Amino acid sequence: MYYKGWYHFFYQYNPNGAVWGDIVWGHAVSRDMIHWLHLPLAMVADQWYDMDGVWTGSATILPNGQVIMLYTGSTNESVQVQNLAYPADPSDPLLVEWVKYSGNPVLFPPPGIDSKDFRDPTTAWLTSEGKWRITIGSKLNKTGIALVYDTEDFKSYELKEDLLHAVPGTGMWECVDFFPVSKKAENGLDTSINGAEVKHVMKVSLDDDRHDYYALGTYDEKKVKFIPDDFKNDVGIGLRYDYGIFYASKTFYDQKKDRRVLWGWIGESDSEYADVAKGWASVQGIPRTVKLDKKTGSNLLQWPVAEVESLRLRSDEFKDLKAKPGSVVSIDIETATQLDIVAEFEIDKEALEKTAQSNVEYQCSTSGGAVQRGALGPFGLLVLADDGLSEYTPVYFYVVKGSNGNLKTSFCSDQSRSSLANDVHKQIFGSTVPVLEGEKLSLRILVDHSIVESFAQGGRTCVTSRVYPTRAIYGAARLFLFNNATEATVTASLKVWQMNSAFIRPFHPDQKS
Repeated sequence: MYYKGWYHFFYQYNPNGAVWGDIVWGHAVSRDMIHWLHLPLAMVADQWYDMDGVWTGSATILPNGQVIMLYTGSTNESVQVQNLAYPADPSDPLLVEWVKYSGNPVLFPPPGIDSKDFRDPTTAWLTSEGKWRITIGSKLNKTGIALVYDTEDFKSYELKEDLLHAVPGTGMWECVDFFPVSKKAENGLDTSINGAEVKHVMKVSLDDDRHDYYALGTYDEKKVKFIPDDFKNDVGIGLRYDYGIFYASKTFYDQKKDRRVLWGWIGESDSEYADVAKGWASVQGIPRTVKLDKKTGSNLLQWPVAEVESLRLRSDEFKDLKAKPGSVVSIDIETATQLDIVAEFEIDKEALEKTAQSNVEYQCSTSGGAVQRGALGPFGLLVLADDGLSEYTPVYFYVVKGSNGNLKTSFCSDQSRSSLANDVHKQIFGSTVPVLEGEKLSLRILVDHSIVESFAQGGRTCVTSRVYPTRAIYGAARLFLFNNATEATVTASLKVWQMNSAFIRPFHPDQKS
């Protein structure tokens, strides 16, 4: 959230080790969401109602500026309950001290809901009756559900009879998020906005598969219902925020810059033993702005916040590089461990016309990765590669000419050869990406040592990877253009920035200004 000049980030943290365990709330602040300062722990597990963990919660800023924090506590008997907290000193822009409401818990699991299936309250939104409304994730058998509560004071609540939404077969819904996006404007919207010019986004984190899904639709306040635009792409069975490692994400409305900002948790894909040895596990990705894709109307666009560009140092530009079928082209830059890459690709038109139509379905995760050759792909970039290509992570497009002559484009990230280490889970991530007539294929990649965040077609499809190179590190890391298609020559234009470090450190009182 943004409060009195500072962005505040509260996160799940185990102070006793790099594994899941004694969960409390860490707290960090920033002026720009890039350079963060660590503050003392915001809330610890010190009451019977959160003794087993201070879990996920959400902030709501009331019209008078008051901050309300609702969070899930796991009790001394491992029952999931909702609790209220608020700043001890609202005049303190850093919100260092927090007070737990003396009447906690404010919500227990309702009848019919298992005591371990009731968690993660959302930011509240205002109803036309002047009440505040929240939703909380749960499940009934294998149906994921979102319970709805109304409140006037955040201390007493009315459970609504209707579920905001439910999707059979999706299992437990965690970290539910519910927010409006504008159909026409580029700016973000306060969580309470509704009306004809608005679509609503319903997002859930599926506990069963550890991915974040969303659907676009309409919110009927009177019926307390979210109605998806496309039931084939309903919540939990259709679109994802990110097709790699990205979970438990949450958005907030940034009133300073009038935008909706998404932040997700990027876990590890190495062993717990390695995490313990290095002394930390998991990171937050670069915050992303979120808005409706006005061109398709059927998906969101996610893009790194503009502030990340403050880390850009020198850049190199490469125009109209030709990559013939089966070629790898070295990109002559300095070190390649901290990069911001923007690139466009064009497939040779003659090859496009000549290529035979096919009814073969391509799927990033099961179709052989970057070594599996087709007429029109794969092609893209090899990041975090060493000179001898014993380690590299391809981020690439793969185009299939369908039996109707239409092109279907996939956007993938392949970890198969990302590391020589044998305790790393090496997957191939990705999905299809809409490409409209007249658009070039475009991508942006943020590379940061073990993290590769990739965005295709302006952020229609996003893929985040964790990779653990042993040779392609520091000064030995390289960047390559590659084209593993069998028929098409690809022309690429790139701009590559070296990126500075954000220098995240503890807060000191003299930094208050």
